[in-house]
Amino acid sequence: MTNIDRLRGCGTAIVTPFRKDESIDEVAFRRLVNFQLDNGVDFIVACGTTGESVTMSDDEQARVVELTIEESKGRAPVVAGAGGYNTREVLEKVRRYEHLGADAILSVTPYYNKPTQEGLYQHYRAIADSTKLPIILYSVQSRTACNIEPATVARLAGIENIAGIKEASGNISQIAEIASLVDESFKIFAGDDMVALPVAALGGVGVVSVASNLLPRQVSDLCHASVEGRLDEARQLNRQLTPVIKALFIESNPIPVKAALAMTGMIEEIYRLPLTPMNPSNRAKLEQVLTEAGVLTRASKQATS
Repeated sequence: MTNIDRLRGCGTAIVTPFRKDESIDEVAFRRLVNFQLDNGVDFIVACGTTGESVTMSDDEQARVVELTIEESKGRAPVVAGAGGYNTREVLEKVRRYEHLGADAILSVTPYYNKPTQEGLYQHYRAIADSTKLPIILYSVQSRTACNIEPATVARLAGIENIAGIKEASGNISQIAEIASLVDESFKIFAGDDMVALPVAALGGVGVVSVASNLLPRQVSDLCHASVEGRLDEARQLNRQLTPVIKALFIESNPIPVKAALAMTGMIEEIYRLPLTPMNPSNRAKLEQVLTEAGVLTRASKQATS
């Protein structure tokens, strides 16, 4: 089985832990990677937007990708995030990550530029032409003001190494239309934890998850039950996870998930500006939900207090 064939199921858009001086906490990061893989996650997305990649230098981003590859030790594919509004810079990142040994590229749409659909097609075609790695498109209009329309996705799917899409538009009708226009070899990933189940019902192969940073086993179980058609089990797991998932988006991602990981003692709660710590009232709501869900034990809260 090739690494692109292994790209299905639950992929964690892994956070990047920082020390108090805002340098990358490599020890904590390695621990997080192993926590994911030891608990059933199928692949890791390094330097995605959840990893605060836009606040990191090119060398820092490359180091995070390198650490992920080193710690994964071939146990799961490593997808490197390489997107942005400057196509030439994206091409340089892609070539660098290919050299490091990444298995695939996740590339968010250009933001701010607001290219036309033809501009998006040419942007992604240039990326695909620059590498032999599989490319996963990433459409998240709420953050980028840029949507890859279904017809454009279908057109891009005709390029050999454009292998799939992380669809985070939140528009189930759009995802259904994409599924109707591409063949089964084109991989559709839910881009939001809340829609992992319905996207799987439309033919999706998995989710690129934020919540799995905190609950890798549970989100993996939900994802596999959904994709494999075990709907009663998937619905039950979805009901159990929904309160936690909602709480993890009470403020801009990745603020709540990093706060939650800090509550469990996995990382220090450090962000780079312009992200800041949670509003105290939201933090209290998050802690209450995590406690009620059994995520936070008394011991873990005492250890971090």
